[in-house]
Amino acid sequence: MALKNLSEGEVAREYERLKPTIKDFCGCVVCRDDVMVFALNRVRAHYVAQHRGAVLQHLAMQKEQIVADVAVAVLNGFKLVAGAPRPNHLKLAAERQAG
Repeated sequence: MALKNLSEGEVAREYERLKPTIKDFCGCVVCRDDVMVFALNRVRAHYVAQHRGAVLQHLAMQKEQIVADVAVAVLNGFKLVAGAPRPNHLKLAAERQAG
């Protein structure tokens, strides 16, 4: 198993859970990635190198404070990106999806 940052999965889950609650959010792949990068840069990384370590760390990450920290970081990312998306985000998203 290669190195894996379990925080990426937690941020992605919170993004998907919270996205329907955010009004006026574009949701294109560029805006999604911007929110996720914003959040990942604000939560503690949780790297594992073995499957057993991944399982144990995933269980530890389910603690309420960690989940709350991730949710706050993702919500702040939504707020920032929705308020000031990249000027060319839709063009970039179309280019990214095309290839």
